Amino acid sequence: MSRNGAIADDQGKLNNFAIEPKMYVEEATRTGFTSYAEVLNGRLAMIGFISLLALEAISGQGLIGFLTTL
Repeated sequence: MSRNGAIADDQGKLNNFAIEPKMYVEEATRTGFTSYAEVLNGRLAMIGFISLLALEAISGQGLIGFLTTL
């Protein structure tokens, strides 16, 4: 007997065990010089560049000047 994905025994008591998720294997590898890695690196570079521009706009000095005043 099954209720909402939980398994019940013959007396109607629900089990306390987690339901195991379905397993899958990706056919395409995501390591090395792949298009996924290039897109991810590009996005991270854009985030870093915009962060440096925001730091300079807020503090009025560049990264090196900001770090030397800390």
